[in-house]
Amino acid sequence: MKAEEKENVSDIHLEDYLEEYEALQSTAEDMIFDGGRRKESLNGAWHYAVDWYDTCLRQHWYEENRYDDAGFTLPVDYSFEEWPVMNLPCCWNTQRELFALYEGSMVFTRTFRYEVEGRERVFLKIGAANYVCRVFLNRQYIGMHRGGSTPAYFELTEYLQRENRILIQADSTRRPQQVPTENTDWFNYGGVYRDLELIRVPAIFIKRFQIALVPDGTFGRIRARVRLSEPVDEKAELLIPELSVCERISVVNGEGEAVFEARPVLWEPERPKLYHVTLLCGEDRVSDQVGFREIRTKGREILLNGRPIFLRGVSCHEESVAHGKALTGEERGETVRLAKELGCNFIRLAHYPHDEDMARLADREGILLWEEIPVYWAIRFSREETYEDAQNQLQELICRDWNRASVIIWSVGNENADTDERLSFMKRLADCAHRADETRMVSAACLVSFEKLAIADRLAESLDIIGLNEYFGWYAPDFSQLPKLFANSSPEKPVIITEFGADALPGHHGTVQDKGTEECQAYVFERQIQVLRGIGYVKGMTPWILYDFRCPRRTAAIQGYYNRKGLLSPDKQYRKKAFWVLQAFYREDPVPPAG
Repeated sequence: MKAEEKENVSDIHLEDYLEEYEALQSTAEDMIFDGGRRKESLNGAWHYAVDWYDTCLRQHWYEENRYDDAGFTLPVDYSFEEWPVMNLPCCWNTQRELFALYEGSMVFTRTFRYEVEGRERVFLKIGAANYVCRVFLNRQYIGMHRGGSTPAYFELTEYLQRENRILIQADSTRRPQQVPTENTDWFNYGGVYRDLELIRVPAIFIKRFQIALVPDGTFGRIRARVRLSEPVDEKAELLIPELSVCERISVVNGEGEAVFEARPVLWEPERPKLYHVTLLCGEDRVSDQVGFREIRTKGREILLNGRPIFLRGVSCHEESVAHGKALTGEERGETVRLAKELGCNFIRLAHYPHDEDMARLADREGILLWEEIPVYWAIRFSREETYEDAQNQLQELICRDWNRASVIIWSVGNENADTDERLSFMKRLADCAHRADETRMVSAACLVSFEKLAIADRLAESLDIIGLNEYFGWYAPDFSQLPKLFANSSPEKPVIITEFGADALPGHHGTVQDKGTEECQAYVFERQIQVLRGIGYVKGMTPWILYDFRCPRRTAAIQGYYNRKGLLSPDKQYRKKAFWVLQAFYREDPVPPAG
């Protein structure tokens, strides 16, 4: 519909109302490096309204247009300051019983004061909002972001006043063209569920800062890259006091790079050494806590700092009974503590980017991470806009966590059938990850080829490590086929068994043949371990899953709308029998023979 035609159509008749809000999309290109910067929290009490029919967007509530052309008062369908209050960040499904199963749109608003400080620029950071969020400030549309697990950045500088009203619309609607698509195996929590912050920066500021060991096997050279917000020439200075580093970086046309010699203590799970790093350029200054390590593959081996490592892992969703996906710092710490109790040195963060503080915590605690984007099951692989959505989420994840030593694998997806369209889609993602980051490995959780009874996914050629989901003893009941699968496979690169397991209702007991009992789950783990410990090219495993989690697909009596494959109960207090089976194996320090 043309613009002049829209002006003559009432909002109740306008069906393509979303079109005008597709502009000004926040993408990976809009992200800024925010380590060590001054931040002002917008967390706390926000007024809210359920907006099932998107009336906010249809009627332009953000314009606060209460009068007609003649000055007469108009009726409006909102009353911001009289709406109830919700404390953000949160998942609305956990806030009121009425919202437990709600999917759709909700509008949040509050006011805040802003004091100008020199020639600064100001950005709003939304850590995550599921799935689409749209931002409005002082009667202006600021922009939108697509993707429920990566951060969005919006520049507010031009529109800020001393007293400000901000609106955020979050829409958790599942749609087939999105990433993930409408059918997943986890609960679709809605809300603005990670931190909201204002970030002040100079007029010309550091937009990107990446630092890591040069992956050349010498462990004695560090590369630092800087990109400014504007294409100007400058001089940057990199400081690592503990290493006596004071390195000058020439910035030309807004970009600079330096490679210099240094001998840091290498970061590893047993000794997660971090260095305080500062970068100064012009009027700007950023900092970070960084570990230096090298991770790569050689043949069928995974090498950390030049030495073979077996990844003793577990898969993990981002969820708690009390807070949904809006985990507290204490709950993230609990996850790491439980993984370490299990004997893990590795966690697979499934099936979407978890909170960035999880990677910072893993840096401090010495846990290696697999990070994944939600290219999950039946994505619309033939749709270019869907690919662009997936690629942007991948780029946002890589940009966000590039400096985290704990992150060793970028995963481009999980459990997708090996079709031509899917192969093209995910190969492009793998190539994108390799271009964006030469310091890490790229993988995906692939499916078993039951036709060949082998590891035969064509995507493997584009991966550094093959992830394999296999549920022998559960969805594939004939366990005798598992040894044959490995005998029929001869990959020339390492394999991580990214999923195996079985459901068990906590406290439900019976024989090893009784599905849903702890004994059956423990037996599956015992048999899996018996086979996997003898496969030379299997260099890690992340069984499914650390704790039970909510899932609308799971309606059996033992499930009760939960996936019960957890080693722990949903509240993470009860350890099932399989927990102790896996712990015993991991504490043996299992390193399969080279093969």
